[in-house]
Amino acid sequence: MILCVLCITASKPRRDVRIRLDGKSPGRVFEGIGALSAGASSRLLIDYPEPQRSDILDLLFKPQFAASLQHLKVEIGGDINSTDGSEPSHARTRQEFLNPRPEYFDRGYEWWLMKEAKKRNPAIVLDILQWGAPPWIGDQVPGLGQPKNKRFYSQDNADFIVSFIRGAKKYHDLTIHYCGIWNETPYDVAWIKLLRRTLDASELSGVKIVAADQTPDVAPEWKIAEDMLADSELARSIHTIGAHYASSPAWKFALKEPFASTEAAKETDKPLWASEDGPWRGDWEGARFMAKLFNRSYVVGRMTKTVIWSLITSYYDNLPIPGSGPMRANTPRSGSYEVQPAIWAIAHTTQFVQPGWRYLDGACGMLEEGGSYVSLRDPSGADWSMVVETMDAKGPHSLTVRVSGGLSTPPLNVWRTTEGNQFEKLASVRIVGDEFKITLEPNAIYSLSTKGGQQKGAAIHPVPPSSEFPSVYREDFESTPVGKAPRYLSDLNGAFEVVRSPDGNGHSLRQVVKELGIDWPLAQQPTPRTIVGSKDWRDYEIGCDILLEENGWIGIGVRFVKPWDSGYWLQVTNRGEWKLLSNGKALAEGSDTSLGAGRWHRLAIRCRGEEIVALIGEKKLATVRDTTFKSGMAILGTGWNSGFFDNLETNPLH
Repeated sequence: MILCVLCITASKPRRDVRIRLDGKSPGRVFEGIGALSAGASSRLLIDYPEPQRSDILDLLFKPQFAASLQHLKVEIGGDINSTDGSEPSHARTRQEFLNPRPEYFDRGYEWWLMKEAKKRNPAIVLDILQWGAPPWIGDQVPGLGQPKNKRFYSQDNADFIVSFIRGAKKYHDLTIHYCGIWNETPYDVAWIKLLRRTLDASELSGVKIVAADQTPDVAPEWKIAEDMLADSELARSIHTIGAHYASSPAWKFALKEPFASTEAAKETDKPLWASEDGPWRGDWEGARFMAKLFNRSYVVGRMTKTVIWSLITSYYDNLPIPGSGPMRANTPRSGSYEVQPAIWAIAHTTQFVQPGWRYLDGACGMLEEGGSYVSLRDPSGADWSMVVETMDAKGPHSLTVRVSGGLSTPPLNVWRTTEGNQFEKLASVRIVGDEFKITLEPNAIYSLSTKGGQQKGAAIHPVPPSSEFPSVYREDFESTPVGKAPRYLSDLNGAFEVVRSPDGNGHSLRQVVKELGIDWPLAQQPTPRTIVGSKDWRDYEIGCDILLEENGWIGIGVRFVKPWDSGYWLQVTNRGEWKLLSNGKALAEGSDTSLGAGRWHRLAIRCRGEEIVALIGEKKLATVRDTTFKSGMAILGTGWNSGFFDNLETNPLH
């Protein structure tokens, strides 16, 4: 019986599909394909050596080259964990907000990333969104113990966003085009109106608001459209309706039809965006999904822009959602990176269609045999492009297209991507009279266009081979500028920045955030910590000088696999108490009169097999045997208090 079914399927005739491509067909305006740098997902990219770093940036942003991204959305840092770590704030205290300095607007890497993107594509659209906020935001809202949403949705936070936008322009000559509300968190209608009034009063009327960036588990993704239809001031305040994961690759509670919006959303006559979406992978399966996403979001949901998370997998693999980007670049010590198939799925739209082109609805639709197609026209002329994906097709399609309505009919440039050969230029297709025919194989992407200039860009310089993070590691922080994060350390919460040492002897690392801010509800919020190394490190020693400057604790750790609450910690307090911890449980503890605040101490942990040894200087504090964690990264951390670290080193034990 099974053999018979296979036989029938194999002998099924090729499907003949006819499309009328009419240049006068109505349609919405295409606004671009973009990517999102947030949740510390781009942390390690800035640490890449040249020339590999520039090659990676070219592959992401250079027009008509590779991904050729047209939109970059970044997180407004809040010093809180937002998925794979924390991103630093430009105003972490009210004092910093009231007295801004240039160095505050140079923290982290998002400023650098936006400038690098703009350098390659001056027309790139820049967009910002918060995941959380510093603790001073809304702390003067009347009434004690206000819930965090009341503090977030305050005048303070509207002013905080304005300061980010102004700082981007003043210190980096970056124009922010769009801003959002609060990522994947229930929205507040009154505050959206307040934000609009604040932007306008700050001479930022050109900054457009995107709302409300909901996922299906937070609220119905398009619910804000219903509010806008009932509230004219809200409708005037919001320029674009953005929804997250309407494609529902990771959500079981999305709309019944993937890639759909709602009738209310369409009725607003506002631009509709997939303001965060994607398959969270860059391999061929990721490329297949992106091909469907870019086409079907318009065909089904009339969404005119798609922003994928993440921009690039540039964070350690033991952090949440490993491999989420269309490229991998998370081994900066080696300089190695991987251009994955998803890059070319993006290129099939971005190298053929530019923002401002208009969809031709009469030539946008679904293929009955499993696929979709979109057609768009250059508003300034007769050029056009068509992107077709056949990812769900079981056999080939024969596509016959009739061209009319003032569209040009030169030989068409044709590019194809399959699992075995990405972004391949095929022989041109001639239009005879007003028709052309092309056979489309299944599980493929095709782009056809009257415009040329596309290329399968490749890095100029060799890509070094991948290698593990070396277990012999030294960092004295002297080569890192004051105010910046040292290479390869990735903050999971709080902020670890290089400062001048309190004893005046060179540089040291300091954790500077003393209170958890307004956090993103969907992320875990451990105490401040930063990680380095490899998840595969097994038998090794970590040593580090530490100085606790106030009440609280400071510590070092080994074998951190999932760095929220695992591995072995050695923590010391300002009262001279110490603990050797595993998953929050004390394996050994005690006190030492030599410990305390205001003095440098050398802490060390040696882990060999089951044996874990904790030391202060050369003095053994404890030797324990434990089998819970067999390998993992090195870690530095504090409570919600400041503390200094210096002369960090790791060495293998044999």
